[in-house]
Amino acid sequence: MTQQETPSPPPTNVVGDFNEIAEEFTKRVSRIVWCTVATVDTKDRPRTRLLHPIWETDGGLVGHIATGRHSLKEKHIARNANVSLTYWDQGQEQVYVDGTASWADDAAEKRRIWDLFKDTPPPYGYDPAMIWPDGVESAEFGVLTLTPRRVELYGLADLMAGRPPTVWRAG
Repeated sequence: MTQQETPSPPPTNVVGDFNEIAEEFTKRVSRIVWCTVATVDTKDRPRTRLLHPIWETDGGLVGHIATGRHSLKEKHIARNANVSLTYWDQGQEQVYVDGTASWADDAAEKRRIWDLFKDTPPPYGYDPAMIWPDGVESAEFGVLTLTPRRVELYGLADLMAGRPPTVWRAG
């Protein structure tokens, strides 16, 4: 009897400092804009939806999603804060982000993120008042803060050239 070999995972290009990929990361997420965000529901099943994060890369990496505060996401994240995000475009460039999500309920932070979305040029930014006409004080306006633990950049051009994915891990 022959022993079957377990396939090796694809090699990766691991970077130790997010700054090494920050420019490419920002270029992709600000162009693609919308991503699929997966949470885990209250019965331990994955649930996905399209959302529009905006990322800050000065002094580290943190993402923000302006979203409904009282939604299924609220229940999912209360039980399991792990999230996974996938960006993809027709040019076959991808960004994968794994991390945790938490609600930013501090009034000053909510205002700062509201202004960040409003003051960032489209399509990466937008005026949140289109969705929440009552403004930042609306009980329905929420800010989901994303803390990444892993970011992967990959694409069809990399695959065709034999280049491995580029991966950054926090800490």
